Amino acid sequence: MDNEMILEEEELTDVFDKKDEKNVIYETDATFDIVSKTAYLCGVPERFFYEDEKRLRLDIYVKLDKDKNARIIRNLCIIRTAIERGFKRINNYIRYENRRISSLTDCIPEKSLRELSEDGVVFEKNTSTKLAHHLIEINRLIADRINNCSSLYPMWINWNYVKNLFIMPNGLTEQGTAEGAASYYNVMERLPYRVYLNYKPVSDDYLFYNDRVFVSNLYESNNDYFEDKSKTADVNDTIKDSVYDFIEDSGKLIVMVDCENADPYAMYSVFQNLDMEYLGKIRNVILIDDVHANIAWHILDENLKVPVEHIMLERLKDNKSLADITLTSRTCQEFYQNGVDSFIIVSSDSDYWALIKSIPSARFLVMIEHEKCSVDMKNALAASGIFYCYTDDFYSGDTQTLKTKVILKEMYKYISEHMDLNAREMFETSVSNSRVEMPESEKNAFYDRYVRRLYAEIEKDGTVRLRLGTL
Repeated sequence: MDNEMILEEEELTDVFDKKDEKNVIYETDATFDIVSKTAYLCGVPERFFYEDEKRLRLDIYVKLDKDKNARIIRNLCIIRTAIERGFKRINNYIRYENRRISSLTDCIPEKSLRELSEDGVVFEKNTSTKLAHHLIEINRLIADRINNCSSLYPMWINWNYVKNLFIMPNGLTEQGTAEGAASYYNVMERLPYRVYLNYKPVSDDYLFYNDRVFVSNLYESNNDYFEDKSKTADVNDTIKDSVYDFIEDSGKLIVMVDCENADPYAMYSVFQNLDMEYLGKIRNVILIDDVHANIAWHILDENLKVPVEHIMLERLKDNKSLADITLTSRTCQEFYQNGVDSFIIVSSDSDYWALIKSIPSARFLVMIEHEKCSVDMKNALAASGIFYCYTDDFYSGDTQTLKTKVILKEMYKYISEHMDLNAREMFETSVSNSRVEMPESEKNAFYDRYVRRLYAEIEKDGTVRLRLGTL
C-alpha cells in the first residue's frame, strides 16, 4: 500500500452541516430504522447514538449490540476505519518496532479488539508482515460474514445494495486495499461520521439524513430507483395527534372497516404505528368482508392489537356486494342499541357520506387512501369538520410479517390442491405393482431410507420435481 497516500488518524466525527447547523431539519414524518442499523454496523461511535438521538435510534443500537453477528461486523468495520485513518502511524509501529496490531490500543479501539476475541474472531495472523495483510484479512472476514446480517433488514430493500456498502472492491489484494483507501480519502469528508463505506455520494444529500434519503441515494448509486416511499416514512406527528385526540375524546369507539374498499396492509400499518395506550381504548374492530375481497383480511384479524369481529358476506348476485349496506346497518345498530358514540370508518367509498350525515350526533373519523377516494368526498368531509387521514401515509416498512403469512397460507393452499400426495400410500402401491415380496421389517427399513428422505428440487422455470432418497 502506498503509505504516502494515507492520512494521519483523526477523531471520528460527523462534519455534516457543522458550519451551518440551522440547515439541519428533522422531518416529523421521517423514519430512521435503516439508517440506525447501518450506522451501527459500519461502526459509528456509540456516543453519537446519544448525541444525535433524533437521527440515530439508541434502542436499535442496544438491540444490535446483543446480536453476535451484528457485533462482529461492527467491530471489524471499526478496526478497518481505524487502520485507514491511522495507517501510517500503525504501519510504522509494526515495521520499525515489531509491535503486534492487537497491542496498539492507542490507535485501535481496545473494546473492538476485546469483543472480537470474545466472539471467536481473529484477523491478526503471525504470518502477516504488512499492515495491508491484516486489512485484507478484515476485508475477507467482513465479506464472509456480512450476509449473516441480512435478516436485520426488511425484505423490501435490496440486500445486495446494502451489503456492498461494507465490502471493499478487490479488497483481498494489496492493490485493492490501496485503491480502496484512495477512494475513501476522496469522499471521506462527505461520509457519515467519516467511517469507511464503499459509497460514492450521488448527491449533496447527507446519506444518514433519514431512511428516505438513505434508500433513495443507495438505489441511485446502483443505477436503480426506489419507488415505495411509504416504506421509509411515517405519517407526521400532527396527524397522529389528531387521531389520538379523537380516540381520547370518545366514549365508546368502534372501527368499521369496508374490506372491499380498504387495503389490509395499509390497515395493518396504521395499527402497528399507533401507540398501544390509545389502541387499547378501541372497543373492537369490525371487518365487513366479502368473498371477493383481499384474502389478507383473514390473516389480519389475527394480527391486530385490538379485538376483532370478522363478518364474512356471501353475494346474492356476483356483481353486487352487500358490504356497504351491512356496514351502514351495523353502524346504526351500534349507535342506537349499544351506545357507541364514536366511529372510525376505514373505506374510500363515498357512499358512506350518507351514513355520516344520517347520524349527526355521532362522531366520525374517516381513514381513506390517496388514489381511491374522490375529491368530492374529501371536500365534503373537510367542509363538515370531519377529520380524515390517509392509511397509506403510515409507515409500511413493517408489513413484511403480514405479507409473509398471507403468501405462505396461499402457497400451502395451492400445495394441498395440486400436490396432495400420501407417501405411505405411494410406497405400498409401488410395492404391490412391482410384485416385490418384502417382510414388514424390510418394508419399514426401505421406507425410512428412501421414502422418508423425499425432497423437492425446484428447476429454473419453477417446476417442482419430487425426488426420493439416493439409491
